Amino acid sequence: MSSGGLANTMAGDGALTMSPPNSDNPDRFTYDPMDPVMSHGGNVCCQGNATQAGAFDQRIMENRPDILVYTSEPFREGTEVSGYVTPTLYVSSDARDTDFTVKVIDVFPDGTAYNLDESIQRMRYRNGYDQPEVWMSPGEVYEVTLQPLTTSNYFDVGHRLRIEVSSSNFPRFDRNMNTGGRNYDETEGVVANNAVHHSTRYPSHITVNVVRR
Repeated sequence: MSSGGLANTMAGDGALTMSPPNSDNPDRFTYDPMDPVMSHGGNVCCQGNATQAGAFDQRIMENRPDILVYTSEPFREGTEVSGYVTPTLYVSSDARDTDFTVKVIDVFPDGTAYNLDESIQRMRYRNGYDQPEVWMSPGEVYEVTLQPLTTSNYFDVGHRLRIEVSSSNFPRFDRNMNTGGRNYDETEGVVANNAVHHSTRYPSHITVNVVRR
């Protein structure tokens, strides 16, 4: 992941490159749990009419400034990506606890952006769900590897791979109130100022499996 520090929205300067930038120009956004990013399709079931499953054009969501957008150059040859997609992020926040979400997207030559899968990490559980909860401190950068996403998708010539990073995908995932509390019985949240870092020191990236034929 790379940018000049302005990867917010699909009109920003976020990019997926083969190597990290030398200097760190973190992308910053504000996550307000009282105004979360709403789910738009996705790999879901069993949630009644709270969300609609499937692949939908994500551009309607990518105008929000609390969504960071990183897009590759167009594929010069058809490429099959099958199996796990593993995101590793270097992040910081001024909140005790917050979430980071990742969405993998196939961007067509006409700009249509279809979601393939999504994942989330609650930072208090970044050491494992069977480990004691840990909190964040302002100014510290933390490495976190999210639970792998899965897909089997053919990126045709001219298509691009896109990654969205945010801090909510509601109600697909429960929103984090950012307080460090129990969330489920809280009615007021804390606004979190979050950042994604990317450089040789903080190489935020995704790992994909490419099928060679």
